[in-house]
Formats: sequence, structure tokens, C-alpha cells
Amino acid sequence: MGKKLTSNLGLKIGSILFAGILWLLVTNINNPSTPVYFTDVPVQILNANLITSQGKMYEVLDDTDVIDSITIMVPRSLTDSMSSEDNIVAIADMNKLTNLNTIHIEVSTRRNQNSVSSIKTSNDILKLNIEDRKSISIPLTTTTSGTLQEEYIIGNVTPDQNLVRVSGPESVVSQIKTAEVNVNVTGFTSDIGTSAEIKLYNVDKSGNKVEVPKDKLTLNINNVGVKVEILATKSVPLRFSASGIPAAGYRATGAVTGSVESVSLAGKANILNNLSVIEIPDTEVDLTGADGNIVKVIDLDKYLPGSVDFADSGFDGNVTVTAYVEREITRTFTIAERDITVENLPESYKAEVSTYEEEFTVQVRGLAADVNAIDAGQLHPAVDIDSLIASGALEKVQEGYYDVRLSLNLPEEVELRENVTVRLTIEEEE
Repeated sequence: MGKKLTSNLGLKIGSILFAGILWLLVTNINNPSTPVYFTDVPVQILNANLITSQGKMYEVLDDTDVIDSITIMVPRSLTDSMSSEDNIVAIADMNKLTNLNTIHIEVSTRRNQNSVSSIKTSNDILKLNIEDRKSISIPLTTTTSGTLQEEYIIGNVTPDQNLVRVSGPESVVSQIKTAEVNVNVTGFTSDIGTSAEIKLYNVDKSGNKVEVPKDKLTLNINNVGVKVEILATKSVPLRFSASGIPAAGYRATGAVTGSVESVSLAGKANILNNLSVIEIPDTEVDLTGADGNIVKVIDLDKYLPGSVDFADSGFDGNVTVTAYVEREITRTFTIAERDITVENLPESYKAEVSTYEEEFTVQVRGLAADVNAIDAGQLHPAVDIDSLIASGALEKVQEGYYDVRLSLNLPEEVELRENVTVRLTIEEEE
């Protein structure tokens, strides 16, 4: 038996090898290896906490976390079961991070791994940029854009948050200079309440704002509620006056002027509609003892209704008020006795005025403009019986001799320097 087994040993071994080769040929001919293609396969990153736990962040470079194409070779009989997208797995493990911040991508299949003869990928390296993580808190600035309807302005702009916290790669976070929200106010005539997106800005060398992309950043809030107050405007005149008596020999002209005659106010329309003038009390300008013009700066703000403000933000509310005081002048007029008349004398009486001389002089005093405007021919010197009775200078009309004051037709602002007394003789008509 031993001789039979060992005789022609080489021929027997050759036969076995030939049978194996023949089997492989038959197998390949009947079930050959066929490629299965996959595209845009995402790479799973494992153990990322190894980076983030150190206070660092990573960024995938050049889109290397997606493999454009993968080709696997499997027996033709398995192609249908292998072609499902969820059968291919691409993994990059942070434990295998190199000094060049790269990781070899391992590709495998979930089924029939032993039947895969080869796997070819368009990319097998994950490239990373790793840097420190930085967080900052930035004050929120609110701005508006657009154009309101005529005669309206923007009042207070109030966000419901005044800070935003931003986290991300240090290189990106360090670029942020401001955080802003903007509300478009075009065409509005009443208050606006809205939600606005937060935008981050850097400033270039020319001082221009450049928006910082937020795709690599994390914000604790991305939108903020904003209230924009819309106010009506109205031009309102100012009215000034003065009080007190100037020094002897001086008189107030009555003119009180301000450095501005009106102010533009902003507030709710229903309040402005009821506001026609801003009256500044005369106690603000005191002329007591003045021998020249009085100039005073008055803060108008305290005379505005509580919910009204100045429409011009550059106006501080201060106005310079001038009250004019001039020295009095005197002027002398000659009165003829024959020109004096008696007024309001009952018909049953007659009267005569005597001044003991045919002509005499009187002096009047007042402001130059008033005194110089007097026409001597319109002085109408007279004795008014009704005025005498009203003043008590004459109890009743009866015969007798009376020393009474002479009255002249003078402007209200002009007065006699000294009263003039004349003799009035009343007699009954026969």
C-alpha cells in the first residue's frame, strides 16, 4: 500500500494543483470579480473629543471629509448586495492623528468583507486645521436702514438682549470687532417690533465694515428682538417774556427775543397735535434794576411735555434770550390855553379853563421810538368831567372853581413827566 501511495508522487501532486487551478478558472469564468462604485462618501471622524477636550477646535480642509469616489471589487454574484450606500464605511480616527494634522482614512464594507478583493479610493487622507477655541462676549449694536415717511424720525432703538457670546476658532473669533442687528424702517409711521439677525463685522484698513462669516462660529443667540420707536415731528414756536422794573430812567421795550424762534419737536402724534407754542414764563428773565439789555441762557428742556423731545439730536435745548431795556427820553410840547377843551360837561352847565398864561410847556417821557412818534397836533389837551368824577377829583357837577389835572392824548407807553394842573370854572347856564 505504501508503494502505491508513493509511486508517481510528482504526478499526483501535479494533478492536485491542476485540479485547484481548474477550479479557480471555472469559478472566475462563472462568477468573475466585478467593480462596485460609490460616490460622495462621508468620512466618519472618531474620538473627536481628544481634540475638543483640550480646548481646541478642528476644521476639515479641502473637503477631505468626503471621498469623491470609491471602487470595490467583489464577485459578480455579490454586487447587488454590496451596492447599497449604507454598506460602505469610511472612518478617520483621531487616535491616529499625525504630526502633520492628517489621518489615514480606513474604508471597509459592512457585509461580505472577506469577498472584497480590493478597495480603491480617490482620497485616503483627512486633512485638518487644529487651533485653540476662543469665546468672547460682544455688546450688541442696533442700527436702522431705509427711509421713514416725511415728518417722522427714529426714536429709541431697544434690543431685548445687549450681549452676544461667540465661540469658535481663535483665528476667526479674533477678527470680530462688532456685533450688530439692523432693522429696515422704510415707510413706517408707528413703532416697530421685530426679530433681527445678528451679524458680525471686522474693519478693514480703510475703515470699512467687513462681515465675518458665521459658519465656523457658535453664537448663544442668532436673532434678537428689537423695538424701534417711530416719532412724529413738529415745528413749534417759542414765546418769551420778562418781568421786573428796570432802573430809574430806563424802560423795557417789551421786546424779548431768543436765539431761535421755534424748535422742532419729536413725540407721539396725538401729543404734538395739542402743542401749539412753548411758553417760557416771565420769571426766567428778571429786569429789576436793569440799565441795559438782559441776556440769559434758558434750558428749554424743562418746559417740554414729558414724552416729547427735540427732533434734532444735535440741539442741546439751550436758547439765548435777550430782553431789551432802553434809557427813557423826554420831549417838550407847547400847549395853548385856547386849545384845551372840556369834555362830558352836562348841557345845563358851561365851563372855562384857565392856565394863567396863553401858552405853557409840558414834558413827556418814554422810549425814543414812542416819544418821537407823537404828533403835537394830536395831543388834544382836555379836561374830562367823567374822568374827574371817576377819580374822585370832582364829586359832582356844580358851580365852582376847581384845580384839576390836564389830560393829553398820549400813547400808552408815554407819560407826562409832571402832572399839569389847570383852573376849571363851572357855571350854570342861564
